[in-house]
Amino acid sequence: MRRRHRSGRNLAVAGGVVLVLFGLLAVFGSDIAPYDAGERAGRPFLEPSRAHPLGTDDVGHDILSELIGGARVSLMIGLAAAAIAVVAGGLLGVVAGFRRGAVDAALMRTVDFALVVPTIPLLIVVASYLERGMRSQVVVVAVLLWAEPARIVRSQVLSVRERTHVLAARTFGARGPYLVRRHIVPAVAPLLIAQFVRVVSIAILFEVALSFVGLGDPVRRSWGSMIQFATDRGAFLTGAWKWWIVPPGLCVAVVVCSFAFVGMGIEERVDRRLARGAAG
Repeated sequence: MRRRHRSGRNLAVAGGVVLVLFGLLAVFGSDIAPYDAGERAGRPFLEPSRAHPLGTDDVGHDILSELIGGARVSLMIGLAAAAIAVVAGGLLGVVAGFRRGAVDAALMRTVDFALVVPTIPLLIVVASYLERGMRSQVVVVAVLLWAEPARIVRSQVLSVRERTHVLAARTFGARGPYLVRRHIVPAVAPLLIAQFVRVVSIAILFEVALSFVGLGDPVRRSWGSMIQFATDRGAFLTGAWKWWIVPPGLCVAVVVCSFAFVGMGIEERVDRRLARGAAG
């Protein structure tokens, strides 16, 4: 058991290091990239070389520069969508769990409906009716990811509101807003952090899915739109897929796995903290 715990902690640390590196790449990418991602840097379909480590695309853009620039767009969409989804879902979960009764029943039936609807088809249908852009992607992804955090937070609030110290505060006349602010929110905050990390990885995958079917931002190049452009513009026919599709695909896989490792590490700590809180 101790060896398994240590292995999980090592994976979480490794994932955190990888995410920090990608975060730095997203922030300082414009200073690191060898070329402007939007400028023509060479002949089309150049193979990898010292001047172009990942070659060029069908127009002559440097693919490495596009890859570095895409990190900012993909991570921004994932982080923004996850923040909105977790905050909205967390608020609804707190309200449902604390109020209970008819409010809880109505909100949870809405959550149940949101969870059983096929996500990817709905994502594509909704996005197709909105203006293409980062803002639309963030909104669509957030709308489809709020339900799971709401369900998890609500179940934890139901447990916290029945703990001895909360019942004692209520007996002494503490009102709902005070109980939520003083006892409920601090108890579920670590859970929200774990949910945020988990939702970011899903949001990044959704961004890739939207971009792959042509519903991404047509102006800003992300990892998903790189894969979509490469597929539509002959990467497989010319053999350029090895340096045009594989790198962004690997970046998505590495970032998603890193978020998953960090999320598992946070969830282990949260579970132990919640268990101690329940025991107390």
